[in-house]
Amino acid sequence: MSWTNELYSVYEKNCGRTDCVPALLPLSHSTANAQIEVTLRENGDFVKADRVGKADTETIIPVTNDSMARGSGVFPHPFADKLVYIAGDYGKYFGGKNSDNTKYFEAYIEQLKKWSESEHSHKAVRAVLAYLEKKCLISDLISGGAVIADENTGMLKSGEKIEGIAQEDSFVRFRINYSDILHESRTWADSSLFDSFIAYNSSLESDMQLCYATGKILPITYKHPSKIRNAGDKGKLISANDESGFAYRGRFQNKEQAISVSYDFSQKMHNALKWLIARQGVSINSLTLVVWESALRELPNITRSADSFMFDDEEEERQYADTYQAYRDMLGKSIFGYKNRLDKDSKAMVMGLDSATTGRLSIGIYSELSSSEFLDNIEKWHSDTAWFGYNGKQHRYAVNSFSLREIIDCAFGTEQGNFIESKPELRTDYTCKLVPCVTEGRKIPKEIVRALVNKASSPLKYSNSYNWNTVLGIACGMIKKEKLENKEECGMALDENCTDRSYLYGRLLAAADAAESSTYERDDRRTTNAKRYFEAFSNRPCTTWNIIRNRLSPYLAKLSEGSKRYYESLIDNITDKFEREDFTDNSKLDPQYLHAYSCQIKAIYGGNKKNSANNEEE
Repeated sequence: MSWTNELYSVYEKNCGRTDCVPALLPLSHSTANAQIEVTLRENGDFVKADRVGKADTETIIPVTNDSMARGSGVFPHPFADKLVYIAGDYGKYFGGKNSDNTKYFEAYIEQLKKWSESEHSHKAVRAVLAYLEKKCLISDLISGGAVIADENTGMLKSGEKIEGIAQEDSFVRFRINYSDILHESRTWADSSLFDSFIAYNSSLESDMQLCYATGKILPITYKHPSKIRNAGDKGKLISANDESGFAYRGRFQNKEQAISVSYDFSQKMHNALKWLIARQGVSINSLTLVVWESALRELPNITRSADSFMFDDEEEERQYADTYQAYRDMLGKSIFGYKNRLDKDSKAMVMGLDSATTGRLSIGIYSELSSSEFLDNIEKWHSDTAWFGYNGKQHRYAVNSFSLREIIDCAFGTEQGNFIESKPELRTDYTCKLVPCVTEGRKIPKEIVRALVNKASSPLKYSNSYNWNTVLGIACGMIKKEKLENKEECGMALDENCTDRSYLYGRLLAAADAAESSTYERDDRRTTNAKRYFEAFSNRPCTTWNIIRNRLSPYLAKLSEGSKRYYESLIDNITDKFEREDFTDNSKLDPQYLHAYSCQIKAIYGGNKKNSANNEEE
């Protein structure tokens, strides 16, 4: 099935639900952010007017094909709308060249009257029509304190805003105090009003053509919804407004040949997508990512690290995997829990929407997989990319994977105080590249691994040691992932029998770093010679090692006899494993020197960061 059919299926399966939060939009309805709420009696008498709080602005409103896609023309919404459309006294209180709203108001009233006089009328429609025909809305808003008038001129005060919107541009919704107190007074939550407009709007449809999505002759629309990612989003997924024929030149004669989608299908598909995004979408700069299962059962968050779904967010004492095997056991148990709740024919859909051009959205990511395959790929990603890191609060090493943001920021970002941040557009671009690696098992982009290796090889670029250690851990995890993709062996434990040149040099660097830092006081923030020469060492290891080793001697002399023997023996044992030509080879090291450095540091400090050299007997 295509993404359109999958979204249509979501709507069909969930349109009757009453427990949806947020609400799944009815057909012929959209959302708008309201700034003013007007309360009326059932006979159309004014009761009061209030400003709408920021947390309660989103309002479900009836829309027509034209009003849903309105631009510069006069296309009123059928019920709730902006002041310029519904205020008959607008011109009395708003000066300037745009003060004459006659054509807007008349178009609105004419449209509302047709609904009111139809067989699908509703009490709320008749109440609003009776009130607005009095042409006293702004006068009532001023007396009710919802808008502010200038004390001298009596006109709407210039520059006054309601939740960031100029008061003359305010959107108004209605509440009706019915004689039947059990009836829903909030028109934006009244299902009977929704059904009234759906029936009325359906009675107006006449353009019957072949729907390419369903294969049936149905009422067709060429005006498709916007506001897909949020109430202020003007981008559309489907658009056919090029009347010059340029978009179809050489292929089609007109837009009807290019695309033909029924109103019903378009509404259901778009409303389902809006609902899924509001319900479980993730925004990454301009990119909106949404993942759903065919029965809407819970799936792991694909952008976060493994501990985001291995543990309950409310769990105070999280378990920490001290070994890679313990981590894999916990990960497998968690993934099995998701699988156990899914049907055999369950599918997982992954969609990423981004801005293309003005008024257009693009689908940068879309895939459909069986939920079982989807979860297997997620488990493999978090298993292959995991690395150990030091947890300062727990004072211990623990194994975990990394969020996509952490990977991208560490690869392409710079240190900003206590954090590492990359440019928003880079997060968008590389999220699109990494998501298929997580969900489909694609290979990790080589440029990400190279960037992480280069950043991890330059510890002096980070004033905060925690930041560099984070970069190092992520770099090691991604190097491990790349090696496994290439069918190479790559473990997380120190391999004391490995004689690879880069691996041995990485171990030497770690030994020198740990030996020097062990002579520092606990609060000493000095940089060791190993870190000072880290980048040069990765490029010219033999020459740089001689410098580091010579400068290490005074620090070794400061150590206790047991610690001194430990480090000297460690350095000698590593050096003895070199072939002579490998040791004197001054060419650039392979990335696995970072693996060796990280593993050797962990082996020296142990799982709880206690220097094993200090435990040597004197």
